[in-house]
Amino acid sequence: MRKLVTGVAMAVAVLAVLAAQARTQTADWFQWRGPNRDGKSTETGLLKTWPTQGPPLAWRGTGAGIGYSSFAASGGRLYTMGGRGGREFVVAFDAATGRKLWETPIGTLFSNDRGDGPRGTPTIDRARLYALGGSGDLVALDIQTGKPAWSKNVVQDFGGRNISWGLSESPLVVNDRVLVQAGGPNASIVALDKAKGSLLWRNHSDEAGYASAVLATVGGTQQAVFFTAERALGVSLRDGRELWSYDKVANRTANIATPIVAGNRVFVSSDYGTGAALLELTANGVREVYFTRDMRNHHSTSVLIGEHLYGFSGSILTAMRLGDGTVAWRDRSVGKGSLVYADQRLYLYSENGVVGLAEPTPDGYREHGRFRIEPGSLPTWSHPIISGGRLILRDQDQIYAYNVKAP
Repeated sequence: MRKLVTGVAMAVAVLAVLAAQARTQTADWFQWRGPNRDGKSTETGLLKTWPTQGPPLAWRGTGAGIGYSSFAASGGRLYTMGGRGGREFVVAFDAATGRKLWETPIGTLFSNDRGDGPRGTPTIDRARLYALGGSGDLVALDIQTGKPAWSKNVVQDFGGRNISWGLSESPLVVNDRVLVQAGGPNASIVALDKAKGSLLWRNHSDEAGYASAVLATVGGTQQAVFFTAERALGVSLRDGRELWSYDKVANRTANIATPIVAGNRVFVSSDYGTGAALLELTANGVREVYFTRDMRNHHSTSVLIGEHLYGFSGSILTAMRLGDGTVAWRDRSVGKGSLVYADQRLYLYSENGVVGLAEPTPDGYREHGRFRIEPGSLPTWSHPIISGGRLILRDQDQIYAYNVKAP
């Protein structure tokens, strides 16, 4: 009887820990572009205006390695990827101090004239982390220790080839599976069992794009929305079959921005002179609501606040009404870069190290502070995050944590 009681107590304790992890993860920035992959943080109580020299620096650290990966945050830790010595690593840091906690090698360093190293961001799912390296190395690691659960190279395993600037996707984890673009024949998109790494399905033959996938719900059923090198498409989570497809927005050079889902509508954008489209998803497929050249997202995705999108069209920060594509305003702001949203403010990070705070309003560009970090020789393309009242920035090996919590 005592053993039974002890066993029940242990089970209850484990369930309590898992429940706490789930609650923490919901609030944390645990994957690419935040909890819902929409570039928005749920944190409140943040500064509405910065001091003249910018918010106070909480800490500055090194050890991220080379690369453009952003961060995932969970349980007081920051997770990213970087490279050095011909290899790529997943790296964990203490979010309070910047101290490196562990690093795990995952594969061969991707090399490119626009900067070596990984590009994607880890995805945290309870006790595990999933990450895709620049050369196609997909891994599942224990978030506490970095110990590998499984790994595979999706380019090699599915007969694909890497793309010009390296695979940049952040894995989409849904229920029991992890989805990525492998870019192989009949394996453009693959779904793997997240516990073991075994193949659940493979489908389509598109070349891989740079964009990360998102979830959409149509008629009560979830689907995954991908943006490959050739098109935007929705696929069934069960078997990967095509639900709809739209290719007008693909530029065949680099489709990078993450699709934005708003109810049964999807906004997809690319640069290189192309443009954007608002699509309406139906039970029978997809309908183009409009196509516009007024929002051409390059490596950065817009953020939808209320009825308006705020994003960099080329190098110009642009506010545009989602419903009909009407431009509210344009401003040079901090220069071409990336942005996220938290507590009624846009956090802007230019590719030249300029950091800005702006108000998301269709009435005009309103800036509430800026400062600059001194970047190295490569663009500051790692996207910012908000976590634990701090603005986390990266410039290759350097990490900066700024206290943006209001007193």
